[in-house]
Amino acid sequence: MTETSAATSAPTSTPLAGKVAVVTGSGQGLGLAYAQELARRGAAVVINDVDQATADAAVASIVDAGGKATAVVAPVGSTETAEALVKGAVDAFGGLDILVNNAGILRDKSLLKMTDEDFDLVIQVHLRGTFTCVREAYRYFKENGVAGRIITIGSPTGQYGNFGQTNYAAAKAGIVGMVRTWALEMKKAGVTVNAVIPVAATAMTKTIPFFEKAVEADEAGDAMPAFFRHDLGFGTSDDVAGLITFLASDNAADITGQAIGAGGDRLQLFSHPTPVVTEYKEGGWSYDDLAADFHSLTEGNLQKCGEVMPQLPEDLQPKQG
Repeated sequence: MTETSAATSAPTSTPLAGKVAVVTGSGQGLGLAYAQELARRGAAVVINDVDQATADAAVASIVDAGGKATAVVAPVGSTETAEALVKGAVDAFGGLDILVNNAGILRDKSLLKMTDEDFDLVIQVHLRGTFTCVREAYRYFKENGVAGRIITIGSPTGQYGNFGQTNYAAAKAGIVGMVRTWALEMKKAGVTVNAVIPVAATAMTKTIPFFEKAVEADEAGDAMPAFFRHDLGFGTSDDVAGLITFLASDNAADITGQAIGAGGDRLQLFSHPTPVVTEYKEGGWSYDDLAADFHSLTEGNLQKCGEVMPQLPEDLQPKQG
């Protein structure tokens, strides 16, 4: 574990002053943006990554900006790593108030090409890692009377499904399911737990032609076209970081068990799964009843799979070839 700190500068407001946060998978990308914003708003932050140099660079980026940070280098998934993260926060900063579960990997393949290892690795990091880290953080919160904040990271894939992401969809849908359960279990202790569904430029989206013009603009330091930011709710990592900080603050003390989307100019509150059609038949539904009536009873209400994207304007079409 490495540690370093400096006096905190004065941002617009510091709602997290005196708080301590752990952000898993925060060496780069979305996780780093979350950690940097939490630090800018006053929190001392535990960076987590599997690579020491990456973790050290992330710590330095926070310290150089006037914040406080330390690093715990370990792969998320095991109970041992979860324990090390909580211990790292307590040893370096005297406690823990916020946990952001962001660590993840991808092993995308269609079903018949996906191996057991591809499936297990993604579940290990995303789903089991969220479980072990939340369990350890909640244990600390409850034993020490801390009204903590837990923020897990979901995905549109977990909400809608996506081709080639059986493992990732299962993990992200599972995370939201756990959040709803934990909200019930943690209510009495005053601990909140929510899932954030980010839509932002990442290493993964850089490889998708649909987002080419948005990624090009971002990498050039220009504003993304309004179509991406508004119509698609697609933006930068910083566009999601504000929601993370809000949910970590006292202003969100009454918000728990929710799945909230953020990206570009868009904020979304997802509903829990709810029936769209309810019909009754005395004696129950036999095969013959269903064969005769199912299609008419459900017409127009069968649910689509996958996120439906609007047509790209002509000037935002990716380069051919």
